[in-house]
Amino acid sequence: MKPVEGELVAAGILLMTRPTVGGGLSPQFLLMRHPDRWDLPKGHAESGESIVETALRETTEETGIAADRITLEPDFRFTLNYPVASRRSGGILTNKTVHYFLGWVDQPHAVLCSEHDGYRWFDWPPAGPIQQQTIDPLLAAVADHLKG
Repeated sequence: MKPVEGELVAAGILLMTRPTVGGGLSPQFLLMRHPDRWDLPKGHAESGESIVETALRETTEETGIAADRITLEPDFRFTLNYPVASRRSGGILTNKTVHYFLGWVDQPHAVLCSEHDGYRWFDWPPAGPIQQQTIDPLLAAVADHLKG
């Protein structure tokens, strides 16, 4: 799927570690730290790039975790739409669509923070709300998906 011309489209990946065999360690998920909030590795689509290509490229750029170390969950995709006034639109309020994928890594990786103040691997399931408008709905969708 290619982004619509002129539309603000972004994509990212919620990275999770796989549960250990025998139920030893619980899965963990990665969030990136901005000065005032937690976020996911994500970014805007480049011309001619598919949404999956965008998600993998942005996640690799923002975490340093190579795309070939990430296994995307084939049956999971979560889309959010919300208005933003961005620099790309000259401050004009426009609709932004963000496509999130679920990606698995074998273990928590050290993250190279190129665009964030820090990162943290959180235990799954989350202990409480994190960010009501974007992250919490995604985590709820992931929880439903993992229940089968």
